[in-house]
Amino acid sequence: MSEQTNKLGAFSPYSSEISKASKSAFDEAMKGLVGVRYAPVAVSHQVVSGTNYHFFCNTESATRQPVIGAAIVSIYKPLEGSAIINNIKEIN
Repeated sequence: MSEQTNKLGAFSPYSSEISKASKSAFDEAMKGLVGVRYAPVAVSHQVVSGTNYHFFCNTESATRQPVIGAAIVSIYKPLEGSAIINNIKEIN
């Protein structure tokens, strides 16, 4: 087994290679969210009864003078059904 092997139930290390499934869950959960643009640059995941994701994102507010920042967006994608946002934590 490689050094990258995850402990059972643990989140994977962050990777800048975002799979189609991860991107699809991100897009599904973020659909309709307004006010801030979130651009994922890395993802970590945890397989449970579905998948938990932590996306490291660059952010930009939708204001006249945009505020640039970063955030961790936590998303849960159940085995069946739509992905949902669990939390958005701004990184200062």
